[in-house]
Amino acid sequence: MTVTTSVGLEDVRGPVLGLPHLLQLRYNPISHNEFLRNAYGDVYRLNVFGVRVYVTAGADMAEQVLVNRERTFANGPAWSHFIGPFFHRGIMLLDFDEHLHHRRILQHAFTNDALRSYHAVMAPHIRSILEQWEGVENPRLHHMFKAITLDLALETFVGVDLEAAEHARVNKAFVAAVRAGTSIIRKPIPGSPWAKGLKARAVLEEFFRSHLPAKRRDGGPDGGPDGAKDLFAQLCRAQSEDGHEFSDDDIVNHMIFLLMAAHDTTTITMSSMAYHLATHPEWQDRAREESVAAGDLDYDGVMALDVLDRVMKESMRLCSPVPTLPRVAVRDTEIAGFRIPAGSFVTVSPYLNHYVPELWPDPTRFDPDRFAPDRREDRSHRLAFEPFGAGVHKCIGMHFAGMQVRAIFHELLRSYRWSVPPGYVWPLDLTALPLPRDGIPVTLERLDRWEGAS
Repeated sequence: MTVTTSVGLEDVRGPVLGLPHLLQLRYNPISHNEFLRNAYGDVYRLNVFGVRVYVTAGADMAEQVLVNRERTFANGPAWSHFIGPFFHRGIMLLDFDEHLHHRRILQHAFTNDALRSYHAVMAPHIRSILEQWEGVENPRLHHMFKAITLDLALETFVGVDLEAAEHARVNKAFVAAVRAGTSIIRKPIPGSPWAKGLKARAVLEEFFRSHLPAKRRDGGPDGGPDGAKDLFAQLCRAQSEDGHEFSDDDIVNHMIFLLMAAHDTTTITMSSMAYHLATHPEWQDRAREESVAAGDLDYDGVMALDVLDRVMKESMRLCSPVPTLPRVAVRDTEIAGFRIPAGSFVTVSPYLNHYVPELWPDPTRFDPDRFAPDRREDRSHRLAFEPFGAGVHKCIGMHFAGMQVRAIFHELLRSYRWSVPPGYVWPLDLTALPLPRDGIPVTLERLDRWEGAS
């Protein structure tokens, strides 16, 4: 609710917590967050890279901030502080009427028909790439997923075949741009992450601008201007109901942002799934049995895989691909009776809220049946499960991401079995997005394609 008076409101208790707590949240997020909640309550203040942030906990506050019924919290200035120079005017960095205008045009690229066409392009590439995994020395699944998601994003989003050197250049630019957002030194000092991020942004702009004229003229591969099959071509021809279309700058900005989002968050989701299926091989066998029995699938078949769906959701619960969602209060307001001044940064953490025991019993346990029809713990609160955010800024590519993850794992389960040593725990780093520092080393065993789960 919007604050019109300060009567009855409290200031947030406790000190502004600094670097030691930030480091603990980076490496031990669940246990340290529990400690902070017990010590300071469900709202506390944290100094994040020189910015004072009001950290909130729980689904009620997440709903107030993310659903944002009274337009009290803005997305753009919050995300722009961290990644704005590198992902300028991406859909996540726009707000209110402007955001709605852009989102209405973008939605044409994520219809069911568009997703079916993306899947049709994607499926043979997945099979071809997985064939090349056989015999890989010292396989590290996180790195392998990162490579496949970039390949698929470039194929289905961009529709451009790249030579190996160009592929590596684009990949390096995306990594540098994402990492720059967590720079402590936020000036373009030569060699610094911030400077590398700015250089990476220039590389990405040049890449998309160089391909844009042909894409506007010819559309997607085999699609033509009126039958575009890739996202880049879709954005070049997409129009709102009143005939508005994107400028060249709009297209470049949205492509850079969407490719980053599809590349990194999907990699994290698959890494979490692979890790939990390796440490819980009985679930790997269950998912494989389902996929082997299903055989080759189209888009609708992949989306109907029930065991894989539950595994994906539980893996996202335990490791939310975007761990923290920042906002800025556009005017004085309150959260849970605490005063939040205009201009303050406020965060909601899906990563931490997915471990709230009031919503998720035994929250650290991997249990995909939480999402089974007879339990549906994700319905314990409207925002109990929020890996894609909520409200008007809920991830526009969530259905594309879910389709891509299911499509890759459907083929992976039919082609390989993977395992980790007993007692292995992945070493997660939450500096920016969740990153397994060791890449998830596994033993990868090729299966006869029709061997099944035996």
